[in-house]
Amino acid sequence: MFGGGKAAEKPEAPQTEPGDAQPAEKASWWSRLSGGLSRTSQSIVQGVADVFTKRKLDSLTLEELEDVLLRADLGVAAATRITQAVGKSRYEKDIDPEAVRRILAREVESVLTPVAIPFEIDAAKKPFIILVVGVNGSGKTTTIAKLASKWTGEGKKVVLAAGDTFRAAAVEQLRVWGERLGAEVVAGSEGADAAGLAFDGIRRARESDADILLMDTAGRLQNRTELMAELEKIVRVMKKAEPESPHAVLLVLDATVGQNAIQQVEVFERVAGVTGLVMTKLDGTARGGILVAIAEKFGLPIHYIGVGEGPEDLEPFAAADFARAIAGLDEQQVLEPVSEQISEG
Repeated sequence: MFGGGKAAEKPEAPQTEPGDAQPAEKASWWSRLSGGLSRTSQSIVQGVADVFTKRKLDSLTLEELEDVLLRADLGVAAATRITQAVGKSRYEKDIDPEAVRRILAREVESVLTPVAIPFEIDAAKKPFIILVVGVNGSGKTTTIAKLASKWTGEGKKVVLAAGDTFRAAAVEQLRVWGERLGAEVVAGSEGADAAGLAFDGIRRARESDADILLMDTAGRLQNRTELMAELEKIVRVMKKAEPESPHAVLLVLDATVGQNAIQQVEVFERVAGVTGLVMTKLDGTARGGILVAIAEKFGLPIHYIGVGEGPEDLEPFAAADFARAIAGLDEQQVLEPVSEQISEG
């Protein structure tokens, strides 16, 4: 089991090592995704049912639908577009709650499809240097361990740079995970200069002919200017060691913070040049719609989402799966054309 990465927690190693036997009956990703998003989907399903059961569609029901979507943190733009799609040419007609959720899923999928971009390692850039950033408690160190687990399992040589030098526990977490995964860890003393460590990490990754360097950073609040200045320094020093680096900057976001995640994206994108997003802890919130709001506002690639503690619970982001899960639909449920979803009541 992977730990949560918060400052007060002790380092925690995965309970299974590469090569360990896995349970015979392993839940599918869809089962884990839909289960992880259940708090969000239940909120939406119940809210839609409350609004539309045995009622004709009018301006009041549309207002109430918009409120349901806003409470799930889908954002104003998405909520407005979904309510418009539901209301189009349907005033004073019956509309089944499930039909509303199919329309919702279709609209969410249309927003998310352009940003559901697989994360790719460019083998021509060796080592491929990845900087991982985010606020305290977002799950950066845990995400690094999960990604390292995936890539070492694919036979890639990975070096981890323990750049969260303010937290001895974070450094120790990477040391333990590096040992379990067969990944070298570059670390300094507590409080060491993180920019210098980044330089050393790149040098060591080159010397060891590593495929990938994953650079951890200290969790920093986006409104702490001195910490953000240090992050800028890390990026500058990395470019001195390798002009094209970092080749990717992954921002790890905690879904449970809701609308605050939007400010985090704004600041980290400006300071660190974020190239893609990882959304964690979707299983811990009824506000999973924040991913839709972020996609709508920023258009940044969403590479991975997390719905649990295990390494298998971080998976590439798929727009259609997410849209159906958040709307409380089945995995294979067809999103019929809107004209076929409406009853003439």
